[in-house]
Amino acid sequence: MEFQLNEEHLMIQKAARDFAINECLPGVIERDEHQKFPREQILKLADLGFMGIMVSPDYGGSGMDTVSYVLAVEELSKIDASTSVCVSVNNSLVCWGIEAYGTEEQKKKYLTPLAQGKKDGELWIGAFLLSEPEAGSDATSQRTTAEDKGDHYLLNGTKNWITNGSTASVYLVMAQTDASKGSRGINCLIVEKSWPGVTVAAKENKLGIRGSDTNTIMFNDVKVPKENRIGPDGFGFTYAMKTLAGGRIGIASQALGIATGAYELALKYSKQRKAFGKEIAQHQAIQFKLADMATRIEAARLLCMKAAWEKDNGLNYDLSSSMAKVYASETAMWVTVEAVQIHGGYGFVKEYHVERLMRDAKITQIYEGTSEVQRIVISRSILK
Repeated sequence: MEFQLNEEHLMIQKAARDFAINECLPGVIERDEHQKFPREQILKLADLGFMGIMVSPDYGGSGMDTVSYVLAVEELSKIDASTSVCVSVNNSLVCWGIEAYGTEEQKKKYLTPLAQGKKDGELWIGAFLLSEPEAGSDATSQRTTAEDKGDHYLLNGTKNWITNGSTASVYLVMAQTDASKGSRGINCLIVEKSWPGVTVAAKENKLGIRGSDTNTIMFNDVKVPKENRIGPDGFGFTYAMKTLAGGRIGIASQALGIATGAYELALKYSKQRKAFGKEIAQHQAIQFKLADMATRIEAARLLCMKAAWEKDNGLNYDLSSSMAKVYASETAMWVTVEAVQIHGGYGFVKEYHVERLMRDAKITQIYEGTSEVQRIVISRSILK
């Protein structure tokens, strides 16, 4: 087994770290407070090739592996989880699925500009539309419908909690075509936001990742060409589950980065702050907290890397991605709470960043499969 990163991985890691420090850190508190989407940062990341980091160069991507993706998302998330989730969704929930299952025409028309993050000089990113008011963890209960009209589908319904909702130009929409077939009647359709009948509702006012835009998207008699269906008829649910398995690696990496960012801030602060005549890092109560934080983070990192390695090597990574996601997200929540505690009163104010990281951490236990859903996946795997 090899536990060292190669030169390419180290290069990606450094590039992402430098970008996070130089481009994301300035203004990150203000973007969080005012719920401002990091458009400038995303455009620059697109120029650097991060919006299609795993996509083949044949379709405008960087052609990197999943380990590189994990490293990039972790480094960005240490400072700005709102930026990193946009990168994660565009890469693993949008680009990966089109490249893996889309037609050549779909790849040329949609994947290439998505991987480049731009089209005609303008921002061009995607969103993944699965969740509904009555279909979150229970993804089979799709009420959005795609009525087969011969050469096209007529799309109607509502999708909730959509990351990149108002900013995306392309939506991957899961919709029920034949309810009698249950999950086998679901299709995935590529829908452009600009099409008639597509409505973007107001941005959600969230606890964390406030710079990321999260919206409800509504469809009213949207005409979707048949050539915009991904895969054969009824492939939509399988497509969603396969895509989400990879997406969990991205969110696990985001959680890992949030945890690491909070730990690094707490470690630094513990060496500066004095209490009872010495640095608080010299008190055993703080030392034990830091030791536990470092240990849990390292365990989460190894789980993320194992899942990424399995994906890169063509192995089944459903179990490992769920393990990485549930452990890394719960580690992020625990570590950020402890980081606030180590900072004391200063941890409760925005200037020291840890309160924002704590708020950002919570969503990693919820989106792209809650911790409860991950435990279902894990338990089914180990009990079969």
